[in-house]
Amino acid sequence: MRKLFTERHGESQPRVKEELDSDAMKGVLALIMNGIEQNLFAKEFSEECPDGGNSIGCNERKLREALAAYDVISPWDWPKREEFNDNDIFPEQDQLFDLVEFMYEHAALAKAFSYHDFFRHDHFDYDQKEGRAKFATDINRLFERRGLAFELVNGEVTRIAPTGLHEALASTIFRTGDAQLDALLETAREKFLNKALNVRKEGLEKLWDAWERIKTIEPGKDKRAQASAILDKASTEPHLRDRLNKEALELTEIGNQFMIRHTETNKTPITESAHVDYLFQRMFAMLRLLLKTSGRGG
Repeated sequence: MRKLFTERHGESQPRVKEELDSDAMKGVLALIMNGIEQNLFAKEFSEECPDGGNSIGCNERKLREALAAYDVISPWDWPKREEFNDNDIFPEQDQLFDLVEFMYEHAALAKAFSYHDFFRHDHFDYDQKEGRAKFATDINRLFERRGLAFELVNGEVTRIAPTGLHEALASTIFRTGDAQLDALLETAREKFLNKALNVRKEGLEKLWDAWERIKTIEPGKDKRAQASAILDKASTEPHLRDRLNKEALELTEIGNQFMIRHTETNKTPITESAHVDYLFQRMFAMLRLLLKTSGRGG
């Protein structure tokens, strides 16, 4: 679908919303119902021709039973043909994302290859690649129009990082020469892009673990000397070097005072998504600088 007027003139919503309102949920469910009507999910849940063999479209009973068996969505008689009812049709947001991922897994574009004159119906073949691409495009278009910070990528609903950080995370390749540091950074990136806040906080923890690791990656007699050595590579200009040293101390203090790497009762918990974004972006900027200036990628 082409960009609409408001999008062409820079009036589209920023993609920062992390909660689907009722209109967004109705839209997702409507897209899936439209897919059912277009036999987008009939490859796996097929109605067979009475003469046998060929698929003639989607068997909603089979689909409904599969959704119930996989505990994907409530109420269990969904999909149903009545109008949407705010009181009983909407699943929880995580359930809705489960539904989106389940339907992507079973999407395949229906292509009629023959017509059965007696029963007056088409026989279909199915293209999984095209069907999944169509479904992902439709879902992502809706997410974009509603200003939602989510995207369906390779069958998984992922969270879009804030502008700037999103591009940096996508373009950065972790080849530091230290396998454990690479693994910590990659895990931090993966978890931070998760749609669940608790998993994203785990990403923050892995990023702080990477911080402790990178402070010891340069040669030196002790951790202080090793940390100083990598900061020296970041800048030789005295004022900036001093600022980097203060930032390094503050980042270490944040890791010690907040519930990032430690869970003692005197640590301050992090409960807001925006705070996770801020802390991750601040630490990631520092780590990326140190990786680049020490010749370790980034």
